[in-house]
Amino acid sequence: MNENPADVAPELCVLIAAVLGLVNGLFLPRTRQWRVAAICAAGLVAALVVAAVDATRPDLVVFDAFFVDPITHVTRIAVLGSTLLVLGLAAGPVRDHPRESEHYVLILLSALGAMVLGASSDLLVVVAAYLLASIPAYALAGFGKDAPGTEAALKYYLMGAFLGVVMLAGVTLLYGVGRGTAYGTLRAGLADAPSAAVSAGVVALLAGLLFKAGAVPGHFWIPDVTEGAPPAVAAFVTTVPKIGAFAALLRFGAEALPPDAAGWPTVVAVIAAATMTLGNLAAFGQDNVRRLLAYSTVSQAGYLLVPVAMAGRTDLAQTALLFYVAAYAVTNLGAFAVVLAVGRDDLASYTGLLRASPPLGLALVVCLLGFIGTPPTAVFVGKVLMFGAALDGHYVWLAVVAAVNTVASVFYYLRWIVPLFRRPDGEFTPARGASAVAMVAALFSLVLGIGAGVALTA
Repeated sequence: MNENPADVAPELCVLIAAVLGLVNGLFLPRTRQWRVAAICAAGLVAALVVAAVDATRPDLVVFDAFFVDPITHVTRIAVLGSTLLVLGLAAGPVRDHPRESEHYVLILLSALGAMVLGASSDLLVVVAAYLLASIPAYALAGFGKDAPGTEAALKYYLMGAFLGVVMLAGVTLLYGVGRGTAYGTLRAGLADAPSAAVSAGVVALLAGLLFKAGAVPGHFWIPDVTEGAPPAVAAFVTTVPKIGAFAALLRFGAEALPPDAAGWPTVVAVIAAATMTLGNLAAFGQDNVRRLLAYSTVSQAGYLLVPVAMAGRTDLAQTALLFYVAAYAVTNLGAFAVVLAVGRDDLASYTGLLRASPPLGLALVVCLLGFIGTPPTAVFVGKVLMFGAALDGHYVWLAVVAAVNTVASVFYYLRWIVPLFRRPDGEFTPARGASAVAMVAALFSLVLGIGAGVALTA
């Protein structure tokens, strides 16, 4: 067993930045708490550099419970990069807020939980990472202390607490029949365990991870939190925790379960089909752009579950999920950045945005077309890989369902895109910081899509 703390240096950088930010916030006057944002951003940049260096090294297991492998590398880089963009989105709205320092620290702690969640190779560490990713996010959802935010935080917390307890019950059951919590031990122990007990344990464990992923049936919190929480927080909770959750789901299915144990491919495939279908159907009639994006993230979770269902059935599953989750992260953050820059939630308010602010309107068009899977955006490549994984895993029906849902989603994305080309009804004064983040995210989506060949062979 490797016990070198340097192998978890990216996580340590984030933790140290959060602690330093919290300590500095105790002594800084309200008008100078922006320094905490600088400390947190520096920690994220340092962690990104170390994570990039670690990605060139051989795979290893740290402390017998933490994998450092391609899944971990992509999770780290996606989480750190996304969190850095979220800090850029949050810096303006919370400037000089009485709890500005705490806002940045909570974001970093939740991001740290997502990083650990994607690298864990032990169910007990998965539970600890789940709590670390969740508890700060509950506080962030109600950060505004207004009625919508309080309602959103309460729903978020109650669902997370309930499904977290169900998840703990699943861990307990799998520990009992698998004679351990480490993934290697479970893979050997569950092969001879009663199938009914294994199935019950896996379903219970899925409850918590699907909650973090925003998939059916743990998706009910997403519309309320996305609409009621501050926009930067909504962007964060619908992006960063999902990265860790999907990585954890892929790792569990591929490394902890024997092949096809507990009907894993079928169960996850059915959940994927239900998630993408429900998300698309619910998004059709939305006139509030934040709720539209909320149900869009639900449908995207369904697509992301397709390679998770194929874990262990095809080698393409890992590549498909890792690329898609990175593509989804930049696309989702770009769309939310436009919403924050415009500062309006009703769909009609975006009429003429492309003429009033061409860079911002173009960034929104790129992100929305990216959600559909239009070339040359990154999500297009992710969806191609996703379809390939489903076909290679002999789940043709799931590929067909995903294709039908992709076509159906064009309708509600076009409801937002078409008015952008009309004459503006009023003046737009977009926020500069959020506009910059939107353009950076849209550019990353294009670069990642065009350079997919390089990224996939790296």
